[in-house]
Amino acid sequence: MHKTINSTEFRKMILVGAKQLEINRAKVDALNVFPVPDGDTGTNMSLTMQSAVRELTACQSGVFSEVCNSISKGALKGARGNSGVILSQILKGICSVLGKCEKEADTKTFAKAMEQGTKVAYGAVSVPKEGTILTVIRMMSEHAVKIAGKKKNFEDFFKDVIEEGEKALALTPQLLPVLKKAGVVDSGGVGLMTIIKGFASELTGEEIPDSITETEPSDSGDFGDNSDIINMDLGEIEFAYCTEFFIINMKKSTTLSAIDRLREKLMTIGDSVICIGDLELVKVHVHTNQPGKALTYALELGELDRPKIENMLEQNRQLKAKMEAEKKEMGMLAICTGTGLSDIFKDLLVDRIIEGGQTMNPSASDIATAAQKINAEHIFVFPNNKNIILAAEQAKNLVENKTIHVIPTKNVPQGFAAALEFNPEVSAEENKTNMIHALDNVKAGQVTYAVRNTSLNGFSIKEGDIIGLDDKKILAKSHSIEETVVKLIGRMKEDFHQMITLYYGEDVKEEEAEALCASIAEKYPDCDVDFHNGGQSVYYYILSLE
Repeated sequence: MHKTINSTEFRKMILVGAKQLEINRAKVDALNVFPVPDGDTGTNMSLTMQSAVRELTACQSGVFSEVCNSISKGALKGARGNSGVILSQILKGICSVLGKCEKEADTKTFAKAMEQGTKVAYGAVSVPKEGTILTVIRMMSEHAVKIAGKKKNFEDFFKDVIEEGEKALALTPQLLPVLKKAGVVDSGGVGLMTIIKGFASELTGEEIPDSITETEPSDSGDFGDNSDIINMDLGEIEFAYCTEFFIINMKKSTTLSAIDRLREKLMTIGDSVICIGDLELVKVHVHTNQPGKALTYALELGELDRPKIENMLEQNRQLKAKMEAEKKEMGMLAICTGTGLSDIFKDLLVDRIIEGGQTMNPSASDIATAAQKINAEHIFVFPNNKNIILAAEQAKNLVENKTIHVIPTKNVPQGFAAALEFNPEVSAEENKTNMIHALDNVKAGQVTYAVRNTSLNGFSIKEGDIIGLDDKKILAKSHSIEETVVKLIGRMKEDFHQMITLYYGEDVKEEEAEALCASIAEKYPDCDVDFHNGGQSVYYYILSLE
């Protein structure tokens, strides 16, 4: 029985929790409220956990604070979708408490950690909604605090906490009507329960198939072109010279132990040391202020081949000077899937586009990395999906020396409208205000197919039905794509709308879109009707009414 856990055991709990979720992610994905092929909660949460695992793997320390910091940092970097972001905040809260432990944590401490995880997660959501993963973590943490004094071993503690979590899951359809109508429990809550069950499995020794193991960090990146120094400050470069070479034609006296000793010597004069090979060939890489000494050490083993020494300080100066000369005040970043949609954003002068959307939510780290590469002081981010907005907000914490403005676009047509409002002649704040106002002038819809039978929004839907929906609910259905588009426009259009635009997906032919466009133009002669190749997956058509 475990009355306490140390950092090593907590590390294993995270690994097993991540493994358990990865094994079951397809099941979590399947618990999708809407009958469209975009269930990705399990995938988003699993990718978030895998990012935490990668940071944890890179952390070789056994100190509780350092282990917890790596978990928290990794989860934030990899947070994807609303479920992934909330999970990252739960882990952040848990780690903020456990990280203060010197050696071990008891059940009371872990209960406090869960309580803090709940607090941080609720704080990350502007309008917390009950009947979701938030309800599950809240009810579990409240119960954990109540029983921690009596359940002094972790096996009994987790058994009770998991039972309370199951009750919370069963309650979610009662708290969220959309779940009740779809006949499912909250998928994010199931994902969280899967992780917690993984924690318990590690402590009880229960064997789980398909292992996830900690692996050594890859060394391949150390032999790159040093482009990573672009975002470094000059003062951060402790060792100025990137030194690389091969050692060939080894001396007869050279042994494998000598290669090990060379590696140790290099570590005394620099960092980023790579010294790998055998008695036939050794490859060396080191950042050092004494490249001559590194070469001298190597000559004791054999001959030098293809030496390369680069001054990273000078490279950095030149790159920063170029970037400063080309820097602009404002830039734009959009998220979408489909080559056609990407091309339209490029035509609207959007600087960078991340591939992603309903079935592939980019992480906070993905968004931050893309924003960092835009050479501008202010970056306007168009998530173009309601499930990406929270990750975009979290990306603000990962970007340095830039101001991120998240324009809460819930769909691609809103993203186009926001980009059209960009004016380089006015201030960032004025652009932001104009972009947000532009969202009110756009109504968007999507047409796709149902992946299962359900009853929702007054419709009895069969698998394979063509359904039309806006950002909130299903508005139309039929057995025909064209008929569903017409019905959806009929439900969405208001008298003041003057323009109808169709963006056809990868499964629709241009001539089909052209014929449908002509039919809609005939039905609504008072509107300008147009169509464009979107190239998006999942949705046959994305509609825009303005």
